[in-house]
Amino acid sequence: MTPTEKSFGRSTELNARLQDVVPGGAHTYAKGLDQYPENMAPVMTHGRGAHVWDADGNEYIEYGSGLRAVSLGHAHPAVLEAVRGQLGLGTNFVRPSVIELDAAERFLATVQTADMVKFAKNGSDVTTAAVKLARAATGRPLVAICQDQPFFSIDDWFISTTAMSAGIPGSTADLTVRFPYGDLPATERLLEEHEGQVSCLILEAATQHDPPDGYLAGLRDLAHRHGCLLIFDEMITGFRWSEAGAQAVYGVTPDLSTFGKALGNGFAISALAGKREFMERGGLRDDRERVFLLSTTHGAESHSLAAAMAVLDTYEKEGIAARLHALGDRLAGGVREVAEAAGVGDHVVTRGRASNLVFATLDQDLQPSQEYRTLFLRELILGGVVGPSFVVSAALTDEDIARTVEAVAQACVVYRKALDADDPRGWTGGRPVKPVFRRFV
Repeated sequence: MTPTEKSFGRSTELNARLQDVVPGGAHTYAKGLDQYPENMAPVMTHGRGAHVWDADGNEYIEYGSGLRAVSLGHAHPAVLEAVRGQLGLGTNFVRPSVIELDAAERFLATVQTADMVKFAKNGSDVTTAAVKLARAATGRPLVAICQDQPFFSIDDWFISTTAMSAGIPGSTADLTVRFPYGDLPATERLLEEHEGQVSCLILEAATQHDPPDGYLAGLRDLAHRHGCLLIFDEMITGFRWSEAGAQAVYGVTPDLSTFGKALGNGFAISALAGKREFMERGGLRDDRERVFLLSTTHGAESHSLAAAMAVLDTYEKEGIAARLHALGDRLAGGVREVAEAAGVGDHVVTRGRASNLVFATLDQDLQPSQEYRTLFLRELILGGVVGPSFVVSAALTDEDIARTVEAVAQACVVYRKALDADDPRGWTGGRPVKPVFRRFV
């Protein structure tokens, strides 16, 4: 079957049924039907390594696997072996299991900037727990989020600041303020404006670019000078910048940090880590007022903890973080070369750290365009490549990278035609993809 002969009939049928029983047709908005070209949103059946298959039997090279969660590749043997070894022993007990201690000690041996860790199932739970802990430690109500970063939690303290704030009282939104990334004077002005009210500064240490020299250390000092905590959201940077996160790369230790995604290679596990003086507020050895920090029925399921330890071991033994960077460098170089060759080098733009690449699709005026993104995604899917980004997994091979670059080259030829026509709609196949955060459908 040639690329243009791909069938999506079964996936289209399944998407319609999903919409009937699951709001939005997916359990994560970023996986929604509206994020893919019309009638070309594959519904997956299985994956192996860096490849996935949909309900129509189409095979794809996958990027951004599991929204950056599956960094080792699907069905990784070491992870599966560890999980299978635990399943026969039981997965959840009325008291802590030995593996909870093993996993905590193994995690802290990797993330050596933290003194204590508590596991949960998803990133939102641990970022919200970090915010609550900061409020308790400081006695202050306000949370300061980095305004240049797209997501921290599904909970009200963050979602109230987005375009999808329906159902959240305005008084909740008033408790969250914003600071710009990389601008210490602006952040200091914010802290002075709300002097004595800000409990914490929460941000990703880096996203598409490394931080300016001295920025993170300056931000830590600024936060402490004004009596608030510094929190790093390491959901993405953890296990992509390095196995110990961005804090290890940049040499700045936050008061609290949160990890998830790649920690379980697709199994549900997240972590709140931090300094003992704060973490003990959620324990039994502190005489201050107690904090109901995290208390989750499934947070310490043994098979997910086993998966996490297997991930940590694999990263260490196989140098996975370095491999992710090497693969990303190779992919980015190839994409830029074929984009330039097709005359769209200024319009199809690869950005970000090599281990965490995204692409921008720009129109004739070099502005971000959902229509051109739709065209690009559509051509990639037809070429056997699927993903909302170019975020690599360690399972990719040299052949996979070469095939991806070939698919990008074909997409860029079509992109050039659309630019020459001054209208991409003839190549989008229907309605454009849409941003996740919008007020109405």
